[in-house]
Amino acid sequence: MKHVTITELREKLSHYLARIRTGERLRVTCSGRVIAEIAPPLTTADEVKAARSRLRGSVRCYEGPLDPAIDASEWKAYR
Repeated sequence: MKHVTITELREKLSHYLARIRTGERLRVTCSGRVIAEIAPPLTTADEVKAARSRLRGSVRCYEGPLDPAIDASEWKAYR
């Protein structure tokens, strides 16, 4: 977890908000002591349910997992 001073946070706020948007957590310090943590919002139960419903059925099961995924004649290297 990254530690940042209040002054640095003020100067580069958009930079740190972009990092937080990607899932990173940030600790804000004042005089060397942590005074706050900034983190992305937690997902709600409805968002989790919606994501699971979008993913349902998208995972494929292969009978021969070591077999090639495509036919060798379709490989660019053989053209």
